[in-house]
Amino acid sequence: MTNACGRRDADTRRFANPGLPMLKRVCHLLAGFALLAGLPMAAAAPPDWVGSWSASPQAAMAGKPVAYADQSLRLILRPSLGGERLRVKLSNRYGEQPLVLGNARLALRQAGAGIQAGSDRALSFGGLPGVTLAPHAEVWSDALDLPVPAFAELALSLYLPQPTLASTSHFLAMQTSYVAAGDQTAAVAWPEAKTIGAWPFVVGLDVQREGAAAQALVVFGDSSVDGDGSTEDANGRLTDALAQRLQGRGWAVLNQGLIGNRLLRDAPRQPSNPAGAALGEAATRRFERDVLQQSGVRAVLLRIGTNDIAFPGSLATPEAPVSVAALIQGYRALAARARQQGLRVIASTIPPFEAADIAPGYYSPAKDGQRRAFNRWLRAHAREFDALVDADALLRDPRRPARLLPAYDSGDHLHLNDAGYRVLADALPLRGFASP
Repeated sequence: MTNACGRRDADTRRFANPGLPMLKRVCHLLAGFALLAGLPMAAAAPPDWVGSWSASPQAAMAGKPVAYADQSLRLILRPSLGGERLRVKLSNRYGEQPLVLGNARLALRQAGAGIQAGSDRALSFGGLPGVTLAPHAEVWSDALDLPVPAFAELALSLYLPQPTLASTSHFLAMQTSYVAAGDQTAAVAWPEAKTIGAWPFVVGLDVQREGAAAQALVVFGDSSVDGDGSTEDANGRLTDALAQRLQGRGWAVLNQGLIGNRLLRDAPRQPSNPAGAALGEAATRRFERDVLQQSGVRAVLLRIGTNDIAFPGSLATPEAPVSVAALIQGYRALAARARQQGLRVIASTIPPFEAADIAPGYYSPAKDGQRRAFNRWLRAHAREFDALVDADALLRDPRRPARLLPAYDSGDHLHLNDAGYRVLADALPLRGFASP
């Protein structure tokens, strides 16, 4: 049975309703008036949100975190997928004090800290121009009408009226952002801005696309996902190259890399680790937040495990080495959790890192033996995943298989340069990444 303005189904025909003809005429009149006024009878449901840009939140670096007071941040974000409507996610996840934001605005970037005149829009939170986040809280802004194409540069401006510690940030942005005195959130130009290389407080940007379906690939891992070694301000990360490759297919690419992150263990708290808790929780712990809770996620690429092998006896105490069996179990656990949510899972082998100059003891022949053993298992069991990217085979020097090929080495013998990240992105099998 439907409402009186709809078509009667079989159950409706069983009942006599002498008032129904008159009610139908009233409904038809109302529909006619709506058409004359140019008003729809019912609004179509808005499209689903899909993540277009992201950065995994980090605790502050060991020591005194950066502080702001009566200052504005202008953070440069680059969505991997365009849309007509946006929303921004802010985080105080690691803060122990309330985070007070006086104003927040979003605009298209012109150059440097400047924005395109006329593109500036005020962000609101529950209809209010500012927001206070309790310790450990996160918040989405209200939806904002601002059509942007893929790879447009956006400027998110946040005003911090009170003394504020940047206790939640993403410090390896590989992107220059800006700081200015006072509330400059609506200013087109910031001629006296200072520069920063981090993204404080912002962790996500979602889009809605009218009349076009979309979905997201999350790339999840360590500094090799974060973009370490790529050219700053040139968008040369693995995720940038993947987004270019998937352009036109309705896929966004989200970067959930964390420098120094490990699959199985949290950040080491020993003095040998100068970054402290900023290296993040174990990937198995942050997987729910950083992958499964992303808007529109349909696939995940796993590129992690190097630091599990390399840290013991280097940036971590000489704890018992992580076994190959434990790494295998960790990969299988993440894949199982992803599949429970209907995600495709792409795995990656671990590239070589002989001579890496990250810290004394980071590399050893025994550690390389663990890496090669894990890679052999992954190749032999590739069918447990939807696809495999063999980073080891692609990036190693055939004359010295324990080292990166010099053409792809950023110089520290661990992280890739822009060319290396492009090679890795080009190896992604496109089967399963057709337009939704």
